[in-house]
Amino acid sequence: MHPVIDVLDSFVAAGTEPGGALCVIRDGEVEIEHQVGTRDGVRPWDAETLVMTYSVAKPFAALTVLTAVAEGALGLDQRVAEVWPEYAAAGKEATTVRQVLSHAAGLPSFPEAAADLEYDDRAALVALLAAAAPEHEPGAAVAEHALTYGHLLDEILRRATGEDLADRFAGIAARHGWDVHLRVSPADLGRVADVVVGDPTWAPTYLADPRWGPALGRPAGLLDADVLNSERFRTTSFPAIAMHASARGLARFYSDLMAPDGAVAALLGPKLHQAFIGPAASGHDLVLGREVTWTLGFQVDDEDIGMGGAGGCAAWWSLQNDHAVGYVTRGLGGHDRVEAVWDALEQG
Repeated sequence: MHPVIDVLDSFVAAGTEPGGALCVIRDGEVEIEHQVGTRDGVRPWDAETLVMTYSVAKPFAALTVLTAVAEGALGLDQRVAEVWPEYAAAGKEATTVRQVLSHAAGLPSFPEAAADLEYDDRAALVALLAAAAPEHEPGAAVAEHALTYGHLLDEILRRATGEDLADRFAGIAARHGWDVHLRVSPADLGRVADVVVGDPTWAPTYLADPRWGPALGRPAGLLDADVLNSERFRTTSFPAIAMHASARGLARFYSDLMAPDGAVAALLGPKLHQAFIGPAASGHDLVLGREVTWTLGFQVDDEDIGMGGAGGCAAWWSLQNDHAVGYVTRGLGGHDRVEAVWDALEQG
């Protein structure tokens, strides 16, 4: 038995894990799969359980737009305003699709007026982004677009193709067998785990932070477990964060990600595939507060390529050990659990 299984079991014993799962895939085969706890305090977690993953969603939103680039409906260095004319306001006229994909567009937060909007008022939120002045010159810095990323990409895709991003992604995921969903269908609602706040300081700490407060607090409610557990939220497309996934679904995607002859490369073509996984923008991220290299969707360093979420979920491809990992949890809290999982897998 791999030591990482003991790590997950220790979380339950310590009372820090109400329910979650890990899946590791190597050479296309499931090498480790383990579920712990329950999805709702009663029903045991199983391999089919879905849970909301926060920013683990971002590479999937990016991939969806890149498929439109592969088809010729968009260009990476095309100005956003060419397909979305209203976006040219307030110094954003030269912003490119590539800058949006690499978190360099200068809109890491919705404007202050978004605090008074409902999270599912997509049209009003998009209008605010179109009118907003960037927080830095587009292309001159990086700052994770924590909540805005999905709305920017969704509107770009809609203007270029007429398609809803979550709907387009659903078709891609179904064709490739990835159990990941940017909007939960009615048929899948029964598989979704209820999130719970494990650390009562989790949301207040984010909201009090001068960087994270604006980035995660506008519109309101997206750190509230009652909101996240509602059917209204689960069936809303909020593509920067509102992805519901199984651990196996995430691992399966990352297993398909890197190979030049793999499923993702076949979907995008070699040049665009390399752009998806290769460095695109680097620097001191103004929201994360640390040095980051962004691809067109992922964070990448010498050890892995992947993405984590505010609630504690994460998924990655290990550049050291050549395996794909999906880790999901319904216990909203910090990153200490996934760090322990990472240590057991990558350094064990």
